[in-house]
Amino acid sequence: MTGIGLAADIGGTFTDIVAEQGETRVSVKVLTTHGAPEKALLEGAETVLARIGAGFEDVTVFVHGATLATNAIIERKGAKTALIATDGFRDVLDIADESRFDQYDLMIDKPAQLVPRALRFTVPERMDVTGAPLLALDEDAVRAVAARIVASGAVSVGVAFLHAYANPAHERRVREILAEEAPELWVSLSSEVCPEIREYERTSTTVANAYVQPLMASYLRRLESAMEARGCRAPMRLMTSGGRLAGVDAACRFPIRLVESGPAGGAILAAHIAASRSEARTLSFDMGGTTAKICLIEDGEPLKARTFEVDRSARFLKGSGLPVRIPVIEMIEIGAGGGSIARLDATRSIAVGPDSAGSEPGPVCYGRGGTLPTVTDADLTLGRLDADRFAGGAFSLDAAGSAGALSRDVAQPMNLSVEMAALGVSEIVDENMANAARVHAVERGANLADHTLIAFGGAAPLHAARVAEKLGLTRVLIPADAGVGSAVGFLRAPVAYETLQSRYMRLDAFDAPAATELLEGMAAEARALAEGAEGPVTETRAAFMRYAGQGHEIAVDLPLRALEPADGETVRATFETAYRKLFERHIPGAAIEILSWSVSVGAASVAAVAPPVVAAFPAPPPSGERIVFDPHARESRKVGVWDRSALAPGAQLKGPALIVEDATTTYLTDRFDLTVDGGGALVLERREDAA
Repeated sequence: MTGIGLAADIGGTFTDIVAEQGETRVSVKVLTTHGAPEKALLEGAETVLARIGAGFEDVTVFVHGATLATNAIIERKGAKTALIATDGFRDVLDIADESRFDQYDLMIDKPAQLVPRALRFTVPERMDVTGAPLLALDEDAVRAVAARIVASGAVSVGVAFLHAYANPAHERRVREILAEEAPELWVSLSSEVCPEIREYERTSTTVANAYVQPLMASYLRRLESAMEARGCRAPMRLMTSGGRLAGVDAACRFPIRLVESGPAGGAILAAHIAASRSEARTLSFDMGGTTAKICLIEDGEPLKARTFEVDRSARFLKGSGLPVRIPVIEMIEIGAGGGSIARLDATRSIAVGPDSAGSEPGPVCYGRGGTLPTVTDADLTLGRLDADRFAGGAFSLDAAGSAGALSRDVAQPMNLSVEMAALGVSEIVDENMANAARVHAVERGANLADHTLIAFGGAAPLHAARVAEKLGLTRVLIPADAGVGSAVGFLRAPVAYETLQSRYMRLDAFDAPAATELLEGMAAEARALAEGAEGPVTETRAAFMRYAGQGHEIAVDLPLRALEPADGETVRATFETAYRKLFERHIPGAAIEILSWSVSVGAASVAAVAPPVVAAFPAPPPSGERIVFDPHARESRKVGVWDRSALAPGAQLKGPALIVEDATTTYLTDRFDLTVDGGGALVLERREDAA
């Protein structure tokens, strides 16, 4: 028996499990068990392995991603955490960067910090910007603070000293003292979690790591033991926010890198699909049960960033969330999923999300005690979902319950029919997602008109055509097994790890030996953390540079060798080329500085293979019909239903149509035609005569 790849993605509503063996792939969606997330994962794994005729002992690759860390921060369900800072810097988290995400809101509510002020402690110590000690660490003060932390009941502590990125000696000594005085405490050091400049972001990231570490580490170790007890010998890999795989030890040390792991898997899948189809510009659209994630992909690579915000209190507004500074695939995420709750706002208009019914109790149609109408209830009422085949037939949906909730909370107060109320909910959530895509594109200077939409996730194929219409896109791609797309993406990601380190250096005083020493040390750390990378191991190095006095940096690639003095001018030329690409011009002769350095080590990405070219032919007759409320005609009409497994590569049909499969349903509006390509993806092309 050939090896089996097993992937699991725990979301806010569903846990998706995928097993692959050669060209065979099976998947299942099960409701997430929030009290013990591993329960649903293990049950789903047993199901897919049984379907493929294998056991846990046959698994050779096991990859896992989850929204558990994200949800713990958003719901404030992490560990009771303390902070130890440099004397005089107790209020770094409150002062932040002194900006306001809405300067005209006099009653602005800043994001609530994970560590209350009463649990923030300081000790005398000080490093200067170069890492030279200015004030020795007061070890007696550390011991006194340790006693106060234990007395407070905190179980985790973050240590973030001024300029610790330049010299971590004081932070490391604090960890040694805490191990003596309070060995039960979990300890996160900023010089390890985020060894970069910018005090607020570094402290916020360290605190977030400390806040989720006890939860995530205990969960990962429980899951690891449970898999071993079932005979699984494959090492567990964790999807990181940057689209790479890390080992369990690295994930337990730095669980903050797992915050966006589920969405990152989806972006990796979309990038793989784009590369295999030679799609130069694509927009990844991942809509699940709780959130929708949108990511720009250029030339087969998702756009990357070094920071993002968790738990934004104001949708789309930067600065309204908690900053986390780690390598991350850049995307915009909003509360728009199948479980998003619909209601009337203060103006008696329909509003959807960002709160979700999740899986407990879930939408009304789940029949698990939910009473508030959701997007899934609207889709069911519109006829887009098969009540008896939802989630592969795991349970039947209550259509009458959905219609009743929509009638009570939306239709009757607005004097609408229940179908129009459901359409209103669907249109609002589609517009929310389309608007998020517009905002994301504007922030990156991208023109969406020439992009292909790649849609996946349990709910995205239902809404993709309409979102594309709103964005003016003419082409949509829905890959095979789209309903569990993020889990499929996990199996396409390489084992790799990226280290980042701030070390200031001016190009006009370029110190090649010092830079080489720093990069070699970072590479050694990255190699150690990229445990289990197989095949040819690749390494990339970069410097984050800017003109002196500017506020943001540009990444510039560095050669994979010992640097020489002459490399200073080469790096300058590369920086100026990148600067001109972004801003149309550079500043001749201006001083340039390097703030941070990065090294990434790991296996190469899974190669994208172009699907075979197939001849087109008319699709077979539909397997049935369903009454669907049409969004354009504003009336019900009969729509043909096709089983996706019955549509062979090359099959073509015209909308409107429904294409059903176990994990999702694709709704083809009457403005699109559909072709199945050689790789089994549904390709939706907007007709030229479509209004």
